[in-house]
Amino acid sequence: MRLPISYALNYPERQPGNFSRLDLTQAGELTFHKPDFDRFPCLGLAYRALEEGGSMPAVLNAANEKAVEKFLAGEIGFTDIPRLIENAMKGHATISEPGLSDILEAHKWAAEMVDKDV
Repeated sequence: MRLPISYALNYPERQPGNFSRLDLTQAGELTFHKPDFDRFPCLGLAYRALEEGGSMPAVLNAANEKAVEKFLAGEIGFTDIPRLIENAMKGHATISEPGLSDILEAHKWAAEMVDKDV
């Protein structure tokens, strides 16, 4: 935790630290569990965007950026973030093989959708 705390305390700058590298062979036993999509709904939305592919990941990213921006500005609650992302994803007609202009347009569209949905 020292590294993330250092990042937080020095943000937006990054200070060099005297941290040892993580050696997973020395970390001991690790236990992995299935993700809890009820507790972490944005993770489920990310998986859905990946499965859908095309322009949907750009929509997820833009909606997330805009929703987090609104949360940090105190305009919405934390639990509103996944709702806004999901609404943008539901309203998007995925382009299966998008070009750069399609991705940029999907990004712009999703941010505007979140603004309208608040």
